[in-house]
Amino acid sequence: MTISKAVQQAMTGASWIRKMFTEGIRLKQELGAENVADLSLGNPVLEPPAEVEARLRELAQSPAGGWHRYMPNAGYPSTRAAIAGYLEKHTGVPYTGDHLVMTVGAGGGLNVAFKGLLDHGDEVICLTPYFVEYRFYITNHGGSIVLVPTDAGFRPDAEAIRAAITPKTRAVVVNSPNNPSGVVYSEADYDALAAVLTEASAEQGRPIYLITDEPYRAIAYDGVDVPWVQKHYRDTIHITSFSKDLAMPGERIGYIAVNPASEGAAELVGAFTFANRVLGFVNAPALQQRLIEGLLDVTVDLSGYADKRSRLMAALDEAGYETVRPDGAFYIFPKVPGGMDDVEFVNLCLEERMLVVPGSGFGTPGHFRLSYAVTDRDIDIAVDALKRVAERVAAAS
Repeated sequence: MTISKAVQQAMTGASWIRKMFTEGIRLKQELGAENVADLSLGNPVLEPPAEVEARLRELAQSPAGGWHRYMPNAGYPSTRAAIAGYLEKHTGVPYTGDHLVMTVGAGGGLNVAFKGLLDHGDEVICLTPYFVEYRFYITNHGGSIVLVPTDAGFRPDAEAIRAAITPKTRAVVVNSPNNPSGVVYSEADYDALAAVLTEASAEQGRPIYLITDEPYRAIAYDGVDVPWVQKHYRDTIHITSFSKDLAMPGERIGYIAVNPASEGAAELVGAFTFANRVLGFVNAPALQQRLIEGLLDVTVDLSGYADKRSRLMAALDEAGYETVRPDGAFYIFPKVPGGMDDVEFVNLCLEERMLVVPGSGFGTPGHFRLSYAVTDRDIDIAVDALKRVAERVAAAS
């Protein structure tokens, strides 16, 4: 064997999202891209806001030098200070730049956090349905993932989380607005979770950290509020990126913010800064740090996503699919109709020229994920395909 056993095993059970992405390439080559609706990947179809281009031009024309050199491993002090001010304005929590570490996207941030937190065998609770890469990020650093189902509305079940906590529990990960369900957790959800974690932390004599993965924070609809978790729980590690709200996932820029009130906050930031270096990230991309420093209150125009969400929800409702209405992100996570196996259902969708992802890939069999970060043409094809697939399932039942 030429590669590690661990990597070979991980590759064998690799992400369904990537499997469908590969299948999509094949199908598009066979039928023509214009004839296939690819709703498998959360790859923003929107271009970044005009302010992004304007800011890039401003930076490119600046007479200042040395902008492409190394900086402190935690990132530029000016960028961290700007984000700290943004966070304090929105949360009331007294962040400073010393509580921030700039990272290579949210994925890089999560790896840095787990590297800094976990000893071998430590457990991290993740709520299903969950972003499947969490498993790899946690095991990368010797941890074990513990999956806890959400309730029927895909919201955290505080008592189920309480039952899953052991002396090895080091952290709980929450992701809201959620991928894949689009559900936004409420203030009450976080109050209940905070009560459980506060009690469990006291019993264990060390904090159980609440890690928030929030790249979709700015993508919410119909005036829905996305609560700030650090207002509810002291030992919060806030991780996010600018991949979705500025539609620039390929630029890989994000950050970690440690709640200043958290136990050992300075030690945590030091550990994350060290992990940023030794994992080989060294620092977040220099130009992107400068870029986002002036764009913290900018986001993409959500009207296009809102329209696509409405069209898909109408099609799902008309065809009889059972769906929890998404309030954020750009995903819908319906039940597979007729009790059909979700992988079998996804293959049926392929026959109708539509790519979706089975719920099994998110730890929740019996569902499937649709992404509406796609073109209007994709939506046109999907609306018809969803009806045809439902009819075929009903006929086979």
